[in-house]
Amino acid sequence: MANSTDQGTTDPRVIRKVVTSAIVGATIEWYDFFLYGVVAGIVFNKLYFPTADPLISTLLAYTTFAVGFVTRPLGGVIFGHFGDKIGRKSMLVITLMIMGVATFLIGLVPTYAQIGIGAPILLLLLRVAQGIGLGGEWGGAVLMAYEYAPKEKRGFYASLPQIGLALGLFMASGVVGLLSWGLTDEQFMSWGWRVAFLLSGLMVAVGMFIRLHVKETPEFAAIKERNAETAIPFMDMIRRYPGNVLKGMGARYIDGVFFNVFGVFSITYLTTTIKITRSEALIGVMAAAIVMCFSIPIFGYLSDKMGRARMYMWGSIITGLVSFPAFWLMSTSNGNMMMIWLATIIPFGILYAMVYAPEAALFCDLFDAKVRYTGISFVYQFSGIFASGITPIIATALLKLNDGQPWMICAYVLFAGLVSAWCAHLIRKGEAHQPGGQMNLKPART
Repeated sequence: MANSTDQGTTDPRVIRKVVTSAIVGATIEWYDFFLYGVVAGIVFNKLYFPTADPLISTLLAYTTFAVGFVTRPLGGVIFGHFGDKIGRKSMLVITLMIMGVATFLIGLVPTYAQIGIGAPILLLLLRVAQGIGLGGEWGGAVLMAYEYAPKEKRGFYASLPQIGLALGLFMASGVVGLLSWGLTDEQFMSWGWRVAFLLSGLMVAVGMFIRLHVKETPEFAAIKERNAETAIPFMDMIRRYPGNVLKGMGARYIDGVFFNVFGVFSITYLTTTIKITRSEALIGVMAAAIVMCFSIPIFGYLSDKMGRARMYMWGSIITGLVSFPAFWLMSTSNGNMMMIWLATIIPFGILYAMVYAPEAALFCDLFDAKVRYTGISFVYQFSGIFASGITPIIATALLKLNDGQPWMICAYVLFAGLVSAWCAHLIRKGEAHQPGGQMNLKPART
Protein backbone atom coordinates (compact mmCIF):
# COMPACT_ATOMS: atom_id res chain seq x y z
CA MET A 1 0.00 0.00 0.00
CA ALA A 2 2.67 2.45 0.94
CA ASN A 3 5.29 3.66 -1.40
CA SER A 4 7.54 4.31 1.62
CA THR A 5 7.13 5.31 5.18
CA ASP A 6 8.28 8.80 4.27
CA GLN A 7 6.19 9.26 1.19
CA GLY A 8 2.89 7.91 2.41
CA THR A 9 0.72 6.17 -0.18
CA THR A 10 0.50 6.92 -3.86
CA ASP A 11 -3.05 5.55 -4.24
CA PRO A 12 -5.34 8.61 -4.48
CA ARG A 13 -8.42 6.51 -3.69
CA VAL A 14 -6.95 5.46 -0.37
CA ILE A 15 -5.95 9.03 0.46
CA ARG A 16 -9.47 10.30 -0.38
CA LYS A 17 -11.04 7.65 1.84
CA VAL A 18 -8.74 8.46 4.74
CA VAL A 19 -9.18 12.21 4.37
CA THR A 20 -12.98 11.86 4.15
CA SER A 21 -12.97 9.79 7.32
CA ALA A 22 -10.81 12.37 9.11
CA ILE A 23 -12.97 15.32 7.98
CA VAL A 24 -16.30 13.67 8.89
CA GLY A 25 -15.09 12.53 12.29
CA ALA A 26 -13.46 15.85 13.08
CA THR A 27 -16.61 17.71 12.03
CA ILE A 28 -18.73 15.71 14.45
CA GLU A 29 -16.25 16.11 17.29
CA TRP A 30 -15.94 19.88 16.80
CA TYR A 31 -19.71 20.24 16.45
CA ASP A 32 -20.12 18.57 19.81
CA PHE A 33 -17.42 20.65 21.45
CA PHE A 34 -18.37 24.04 20.02
CA LEU A 35 -22.06 23.55 20.54
CA TYR A 36 -21.37 23.92 24.25
CA GLY A 37 -19.51 27.20 23.64
CA VAL A 38 -22.29 28.61 21.42
CA VAL A 39 -24.96 27.79 24.00
CA ALA A 40 -22.95 28.64 27.15
CA GLY A 41 -23.39 32.41 26.99
CA ILE A 42 -27.05 32.39 25.91
CA VAL A 43 -28.62 29.38 27.68
CA PHE A 44 -26.43 27.78 30.36
CA ASN A 45 -25.81 31.10 32.13
CA LYS A 46 -29.56 31.40 32.71
CA LEU A 47 -30.68 27.80 33.23
CA TYR A 48 -27.73 26.27 35.05
CA PHE A 49 -25.90 29.19 36.71
CA PRO A 50 -28.61 31.66 37.74
CA THR A 51 -27.36 34.60 39.85
CA ALA A 52 -28.52 38.14 40.52
CA ASP A 53 -25.69 39.47 38.32
CA PRO A 54 -25.89 38.43 34.62
CA LEU A 55 -22.14 38.98 34.23
CA ILE A 56 -21.40 36.50 37.03
CA SER A 57 -23.74 33.97 35.44
CA THR A 58 -21.98 34.33 32.10
CA LEU A 59 -18.55 33.99 33.71
CA LEU A 60 -19.67 30.81 35.51
CA ALA A 61 -21.01 29.35 32.25
CA TYR A 62 -17.77 30.16 30.45
CA THR A 63 -15.84 28.58 33.33
CA THR A 64 -17.44 25.20 32.58
CA PHE A 65 -16.63 25.87 28.93
CA ALA A 66 -13.00 26.31 29.97
CA VAL A 67 -13.04 23.02 31.92
CA GLY A 68 -13.30 21.20 28.60
CA PHE A 69 -9.98 22.71 27.60
CA VAL A 70 -8.37 21.81 30.94
CA THR A 71 -9.27 18.12 30.47
CA ARG A 72 -8.24 17.99 26.81
CA PRO A 73 -4.53 17.48 27.66
CA LEU A 74 -5.53 14.44 29.75
CA GLY A 75 -7.29 13.00 26.72
CA GLY A 76 -4.33 13.92 24.56
CA VAL A 77 -1.88 12.08 26.83
CA ILE A 78 -4.10 9.00 27.25
CA PHE A 79 -5.06 8.53 23.63
CA GLY A 80 -1.70 9.77 22.37
CA HIS A 81 -0.02 7.04 24.46
CA PHE A 82 -2.17 4.25 23.08
CA GLY A 83 -2.23 5.80 19.60
CA ASP A 84 1.57 5.56 19.50
CA LYS A 85 1.54 2.00 20.87
CA ILE A 86 -1.61 0.37 19.47
CA GLY A 87 -2.57 2.51 16.48
CA ARG A 88 -4.23 5.71 15.30
CA LYS A 89 -7.45 4.18 13.94
CA SER A 90 -8.67 2.41 17.09
CA MET A 91 -8.21 5.53 19.21
CA LEU A 92 -10.27 7.59 16.77
CA VAL A 93 -13.20 5.19 17.11
CA ILE A 94 -13.09 5.42 20.92
CA THR A 95 -12.78 9.22 21.05
CA LEU A 96 -15.73 9.67 18.69
CA MET A 97 -17.90 7.47 20.91
CA ILE A 98 -16.92 9.31 24.12
CA MET A 99 -17.62 12.71 22.60
CA GLY A 100 -20.93 11.70 21.07
CA VAL A 101 -22.36 10.08 24.20
CA ALA A 102 -21.34 13.04 26.40
CA THR A 103 -22.92 15.56 24.02
CA PHE A 104 -26.14 13.55 23.73
CA LEU A 105 -26.44 13.36 27.53
CA ILE A 106 -25.94 17.15 27.90
CA GLY A 107 -29.20 17.49 26.00
CA LEU A 108 -30.94 15.49 28.77
CA VAL A 109 -29.53 17.22 31.88
CA PRO A 110 -32.27 18.81 34.05
CA THR A 111 -31.98 22.52 34.83
CA TYR A 112 -30.98 24.20 38.11
CA ALA A 113 -34.64 24.96 38.78
CA GLN A 114 -35.44 21.24 38.53
CA ILE A 115 -32.66 19.55 40.52
CA GLY A 116 -30.64 22.38 42.06
CA ILE A 117 -26.87 22.13 42.39
CA GLY A 118 -26.89 18.72 40.73
CA ALA A 119 -27.58 20.40 37.36
CA PRO A 120 -24.31 22.36 37.01
CA ILE A 121 -22.38 19.41 38.49
CA LEU A 122 -23.74 17.02 35.85
CA LEU A 123 -23.05 19.60 33.16
CA LEU A 124 -19.50 19.96 34.41
CA LEU A 125 -18.85 16.19 34.42
CA LEU A 126 -20.13 15.80 30.87
CA ARG A 127 -17.99 18.74 29.77
CA VAL A 128 -15.00 16.91 31.29
CA ALA A 129 -15.86 13.85 29.17
CA GLN A 130 -16.11 16.08 26.06
CA GLY A 131 -12.66 17.47 26.75
CA ILE A 132 -11.11 14.02 27.18
CA GLY A 133 -12.69 12.82 23.92
CA LEU A 134 -11.59 15.79 21.85
CA GLY A 135 -8.15 15.65 23.46
CA GLY A 136 -7.49 12.41 21.66
CA GLU A 137 -9.47 13.15 18.52
CA TRP A 138 -7.58 16.04 16.95
CA GLY A 139 -4.15 14.40 16.92
CA GLY A 140 -5.41 11.16 15.45
CA ALA A 141 -7.46 12.83 12.72
CA VAL A 142 -4.63 15.01 11.39
CA LEU A 143 -2.12 12.16 11.70
CA MET A 144 -4.20 9.91 9.47
CA ALA A 145 -4.07 12.52 6.71
CA TYR A 146 -0.46 13.57 7.36
CA GLU A 147 1.03 10.07 7.45
CA TYR A 148 -0.87 8.88 4.38
CA ALA A 149 0.07 11.92 2.29
CA PRO A 150 3.08 12.26 -0.02
CA LYS A 151 5.78 14.23 1.79
CA GLU A 152 5.64 17.20 -0.57
CA LYS A 153 1.85 17.55 -0.05
CA ARG A 154 1.61 17.00 3.68
CA GLY A 155 0.76 20.63 4.42
CA PHE A 156 -2.25 20.43 2.10
CA TYR A 157 -3.55 17.04 3.20
CA ALA A 158 -3.02 17.67 6.92
CA SER A 159 -4.99 20.91 6.55
CA LEU A 160 -8.08 19.07 5.26
CA PRO A 161 -9.15 17.58 8.64
CA GLN A 162 -8.89 21.17 9.94
CA ILE A 163 -11.95 21.89 7.81
CA GLY A 164 -13.80 19.83 10.42
CA LEU A 165 -13.42 22.75 12.82
CA ALA A 166 -15.09 25.13 10.36
CA LEU A 167 -17.86 22.67 9.50
CA GLY A 168 -18.41 21.81 13.15
CA LEU A 169 -18.65 25.48 14.09
CA PHE A 170 -20.99 26.13 11.15
CA MET A 171 -23.24 23.26 12.13
CA ALA A 172 -23.25 24.21 15.83
CA SER A 173 -24.00 27.86 15.06
CA GLY A 174 -26.42 26.93 12.27
CA VAL A 175 -28.48 24.47 14.28
CA VAL A 176 -28.74 26.88 17.23
CA GLY A 177 -29.49 29.76 14.83
CA LEU A 178 -32.28 27.81 13.08
CA LEU A 179 -33.79 26.79 16.38
CA SER A 180 -33.60 30.40 17.61
CA TRP A 181 -35.27 31.62 14.42
CA GLY A 182 -37.97 28.95 14.26
CA LEU A 183 -38.97 28.94 17.92
CA THR A 184 -40.09 31.53 20.40
CA ASP A 185 -37.61 32.51 23.12
CA GLU A 186 -39.68 30.55 25.61
CA GLN A 187 -39.66 27.42 23.45
CA PHE A 188 -35.96 27.72 22.71
CA MET A 189 -35.03 28.14 26.36
CA SER A 190 -37.40 25.39 27.47
CA TRP A 191 -36.51 22.58 25.07
CA GLY A 192 -35.30 23.88 21.71
CA TRP A 193 -31.62 24.12 22.61
CA ARG A 194 -31.67 20.46 23.69
CA VAL A 195 -32.45 19.32 20.14
CA ALA A 196 -29.02 20.56 19.00
CA PHE A 197 -27.29 18.27 21.53
CA LEU A 198 -29.52 15.24 20.89
CA LEU A 199 -28.73 15.38 17.16
CA SER A 200 -25.20 14.30 18.04
CA GLY A 201 -26.38 10.71 18.51
CA LEU A 202 -27.33 10.41 14.83
CA MET A 203 -24.14 12.05 13.59
CA VAL A 204 -21.93 9.76 15.70
CA ALA A 205 -23.56 6.68 14.13
CA VAL A 206 -22.63 7.99 10.67
CA GLY A 207 -19.10 8.84 11.76
CA MET A 208 -18.51 5.43 13.33
CA PHE A 209 -19.55 3.66 10.13
CA ILE A 210 -17.04 5.66 8.09
CA ARG A 211 -14.15 5.36 10.53
CA LEU A 212 -14.46 1.61 10.92
CA HIS A 213 -13.68 1.22 7.22
CA VAL A 214 -10.21 2.82 7.11
CA LYS A 215 -6.85 1.13 7.67
CA GLU A 216 -3.89 2.07 9.86
CA THR A 217 -1.38 4.58 8.44
CA PRO A 218 1.58 3.11 6.49
CA GLU A 219 4.10 4.95 8.66
CA PHE A 220 2.78 3.53 11.94
CA ALA A 221 2.13 0.11 10.40
CA ALA A 222 5.84 -0.05 9.55
CA ILE A 223 6.73 0.72 13.18
CA LYS A 224 4.40 -2.03 14.41
CA GLU A 225 5.88 -4.48 11.94
CA ARG A 226 9.36 -3.82 13.33
CA ASN A 227 8.09 -3.90 16.94
CA ALA A 228 9.77 -0.52 17.32
CA GLU A 229 7.12 1.20 19.46
CA THR A 230 8.32 3.38 22.33
CA ALA A 231 7.60 1.99 25.81
CA ILE A 232 6.29 5.27 27.25
CA PRO A 233 5.75 7.75 24.40
CA PHE A 234 5.14 10.74 26.68
CA MET A 235 8.44 10.37 28.53
CA ASP A 236 10.27 9.73 25.26
CA MET A 237 8.73 12.90 23.84
CA ILE A 238 9.78 15.00 26.84
CA ARG A 239 13.32 13.55 26.78
CA ARG A 240 13.99 14.02 23.06
CA TYR A 241 11.86 17.03 22.09
CA PRO A 242 11.55 19.45 25.04
CA GLY A 243 12.35 22.47 22.86
CA ASN A 244 9.89 21.47 20.15
CA VAL A 245 7.14 21.01 22.75
CA LEU A 246 7.64 24.54 24.12
CA LYS A 247 7.90 26.14 20.67
CA GLY A 248 4.77 24.31 19.51
CA MET A 249 2.75 25.41 22.54
CA GLY A 250 3.85 29.01 22.08
CA ALA A 251 2.96 28.95 18.39
CA ARG A 252 -0.50 27.62 19.27
CA TYR A 253 -1.27 30.69 21.42
CA ILE A 254 -2.75 32.93 18.69
CA ASP A 255 -4.83 30.08 17.27
CA GLY A 256 -6.70 29.52 20.52
CA VAL A 257 -7.06 33.18 21.45
CA PHE A 258 -8.20 34.37 18.02
CA PHE A 259 -10.67 31.55 17.48
CA ASN A 260 -12.37 31.96 20.83
CA VAL A 261 -12.53 35.76 20.60
CA PHE A 262 -14.20 35.67 17.18
CA GLY A 263 -15.99 32.30 17.28
CA VAL A 264 -17.25 32.22 20.87
CA PHE A 265 -16.92 35.54 22.73
CA SER A 266 -18.05 37.69 19.76
CA ILE A 267 -21.54 36.15 19.92
CA THR A 268 -21.99 37.35 23.50
CA TYR A 269 -20.37 40.72 22.69
CA LEU A 270 -22.61 41.36 19.70
CA THR A 271 -25.82 40.37 21.50
CA THR A 272 -25.16 42.13 24.83
CA THR A 273 -23.04 45.17 23.87
CA ILE A 274 -23.93 45.90 20.23
CA LYS A 275 -27.54 44.74 20.85
CA ILE A 276 -28.14 42.69 17.73
CA THR A 277 -30.19 39.51 17.85
CA ARG A 278 -28.79 36.09 18.61
CA SER A 279 -29.66 34.86 15.11
CA GLU A 280 -27.92 37.83 13.45
CA ALA A 281 -24.72 37.21 15.42
CA LEU A 282 -24.76 33.52 14.61
CA ILE A 283 -25.22 34.20 10.89
CA GLY A 284 -21.91 36.09 10.85
CA VAL A 285 -20.06 33.22 12.54
CA MET A 286 -21.71 30.70 10.22
CA ALA A 287 -20.73 32.66 7.12
CA ALA A 288 -17.13 32.91 8.35
CA ALA A 289 -17.08 29.15 8.95
CA ILE A 290 -18.25 28.45 5.39
CA VAL A 291 -15.59 30.74 3.93
CA MET A 292 -13.01 29.00 6.12
CA CYS A 293 -13.83 25.66 4.45
CA PHE A 294 -12.31 27.08 1.27
CA SER A 295 -9.53 29.22 2.75
CA ILE A 296 -8.06 26.37 4.85
CA PRO A 297 -7.10 24.08 1.92
CA ILE A 298 -5.84 27.09 -0.05
CA PHE A 299 -3.45 28.12 2.70
CA GLY A 300 -2.61 24.45 3.36
CA TYR A 301 -1.53 24.16 -0.27
CA LEU A 302 0.46 27.39 -0.08
CA SER A 303 2.22 26.20 3.08
CA ASP A 304 3.80 23.37 1.06
CA LYS A 305 5.19 25.98 -1.32
CA MET A 306 6.41 28.75 1.00
CA GLY A 307 7.07 26.75 4.19
CA ARG A 308 4.71 26.05 7.05
CA ALA A 309 6.64 27.94 9.74
CA ARG A 310 7.01 31.01 7.53
CA MET A 311 3.30 31.14 6.75
CA TYR A 312 2.43 30.56 10.38
CA MET A 313 4.71 33.39 11.50
CA TRP A 314 3.17 35.96 9.16
CA GLY A 315 -0.33 34.63 9.84
CA SER A 316 0.21 35.14 13.58
CA ILE A 317 1.20 38.78 13.08
CA ILE A 318 -1.67 39.52 10.69
CA THR A 319 -4.35 37.92 12.86
CA GLY A 320 -2.96 39.73 15.90
CA LEU A 321 -3.32 43.09 14.17
CA VAL A 322 -6.65 42.59 12.41
CA SER A 323 -8.66 42.40 15.64
CA PHE A 324 -8.39 46.22 15.99
CA PRO A 325 -10.17 47.17 12.73
CA ALA A 326 -12.59 44.25 13.18
CA PHE A 327 -13.82 45.37 16.60
CA TRP A 328 -13.79 49.02 15.47
CA LEU A 329 -16.24 48.07 12.72
CA MET A 330 -18.41 46.19 15.21
CA SER A 331 -18.44 48.99 17.79
CA THR A 332 -19.19 51.75 15.24
CA SER A 333 -21.64 49.74 13.15
CA ASN A 334 -24.81 51.10 14.83
CA GLY A 335 -26.36 47.75 14.11
CA ASN A 336 -25.42 47.75 10.40
CA MET A 337 -25.29 44.02 9.73
CA MET A 338 -23.11 44.27 6.62
CA MET A 339 -20.35 45.99 8.65
CA ILE A 340 -20.68 43.46 11.47
CA TRP A 341 -20.57 40.47 9.15
CA LEU A 342 -17.55 41.85 7.26
CA ALA A 343 -15.81 42.36 10.63
CA THR A 344 -16.37 38.67 11.31
CA ILE A 345 -15.98 36.99 7.91
CA ILE A 346 -12.71 38.60 6.71
CA PRO A 347 -10.65 38.10 9.90
CA PHE A 348 -12.20 34.81 11.00
CA GLY A 349 -13.12 33.21 7.69
CA ILE A 350 -10.02 34.14 5.67
CA LEU A 351 -7.08 35.47 7.69
CA TYR A 352 -7.39 32.97 10.54
CA ALA A 353 -6.77 30.16 8.02
CA MET A 354 -3.21 31.46 7.55
CA VAL A 355 -2.57 30.06 11.03
CA TYR A 356 -4.96 27.16 11.30
CA ALA A 357 -4.28 25.58 7.90
CA PRO A 358 -0.51 24.96 8.27
CA GLU A 359 -0.75 24.25 12.01
CA ALA A 360 -1.40 20.50 11.80
CA ALA A 361 1.55 19.67 9.56
CA LEU A 362 3.75 22.20 11.40
CA PHE A 363 3.21 20.35 14.67
CA CYS A 364 3.55 16.92 13.03
CA ASP A 365 6.92 17.99 11.65
CA LEU A 366 8.16 18.53 15.23
CA PHE A 367 8.09 14.80 16.14
CA ASP A 368 8.94 11.42 14.63
CA ALA A 369 6.27 8.76 14.12
CA LYS A 370 7.04 6.90 17.36
CA VAL A 371 5.85 9.79 19.53
CA ARG A 372 3.94 11.91 17.00
CA TYR A 373 0.42 11.18 18.27
CA THR A 374 1.49 11.99 21.83
CA GLY A 375 3.55 15.00 20.77
CA ILE A 376 1.02 16.86 18.65
CA SER A 377 -1.85 16.03 21.01
CA PHE A 378 0.02 17.35 24.02
CA VAL A 379 1.21 20.50 22.25
CA TYR A 380 -2.24 21.30 20.87
CA GLN A 381 -4.31 20.37 23.91
CA PHE A 382 -2.11 21.52 26.80
CA SER A 383 -1.58 24.92 25.24
CA GLY A 384 -5.35 25.08 24.74
CA ILE A 385 -5.82 25.62 28.49
CA PHE A 386 -4.34 29.13 28.37
CA ALA A 387 -4.72 29.77 24.63
CA SER A 388 -8.38 28.77 24.28
CA GLY A 389 -10.17 27.73 27.43
CA ILE A 390 -9.78 30.91 29.47
CA THR A 391 -10.03 33.34 26.54
CA PRO A 392 -13.81 33.99 26.82
CA ILE A 393 -13.34 34.62 30.56
CA ILE A 394 -10.41 37.00 29.94
CA ALA A 395 -12.30 38.77 27.14
CA THR A 396 -15.42 39.22 29.31
CA ALA A 397 -13.33 40.60 32.19
CA LEU A 398 -11.35 42.96 29.91
CA LEU A 399 -14.58 44.25 28.39
CA LYS A 400 -15.93 45.12 31.84
CA LEU A 401 -12.59 46.61 32.93
CA ASN A 402 -12.56 48.86 29.85
CA ASP A 403 -16.17 50.05 30.37
CA GLY A 404 -17.55 48.01 27.50
CA GLN A 405 -14.85 49.04 25.02
CA PRO A 406 -13.08 46.16 23.19
CA TRP A 407 -9.56 47.65 22.88
CA MET A 408 -8.02 45.73 25.78
CA ILE A 409 -9.30 42.55 24.13
CA CYS A 410 -7.64 43.57 20.86
CA ALA A 411 -4.37 44.28 22.69
CA TYR A 412 -4.54 40.80 24.22
CA VAL A 413 -5.05 39.25 20.76
CA LEU A 414 -2.05 41.21 19.44
CA PHE A 415 0.10 40.02 22.33
CA ALA A 416 -0.83 36.41 21.55
CA GLY A 417 -0.01 36.96 17.88
CA LEU A 418 3.46 38.32 18.64
CA VAL A 419 4.27 35.42 20.99
CA SER A 420 3.19 32.89 18.37
CA ALA A 421 5.09 34.66 15.59
CA TRP A 422 8.27 34.52 17.66
CA CYS A 423 7.81 30.80 18.36
CA ALA A 424 7.11 30.09 14.68
CA HIS A 425 10.32 31.97 13.87
CA LEU A 426 12.23 29.69 16.25
CA ILE A 427 10.67 26.63 14.61
CA ARG A 428 11.68 27.96 11.21
CA LYS A 429 15.27 28.39 12.40
CA GLY A 430 15.32 24.73 13.39
CA GLU A 431 13.97 23.47 10.08
CA ALA A 432 16.06 21.40 7.71
CA HIS A 433 16.24 22.78 4.23
CA GLN A 434 13.93 20.21 2.77
CA PRO A 435 10.72 20.54 0.72
CA GLY A 436 7.79 21.04 3.09
CA GLY A 437 9.92 22.33 5.93
CA GLN A 438 10.34 19.06 7.84
CA MET A 439 12.21 19.51 11.09
CA ASN A 440 15.55 17.84 11.68
CA LEU A 441 14.50 15.20 14.18
CA LYS A 442 16.73 13.46 16.62
CA PRO A 443 17.15 9.75 15.94
CA ALA A 444 14.59 7.68 17.75
CA ARG A 445 15.85 5.42 20.51
CA THR A 446 14.44 1.94 20.46
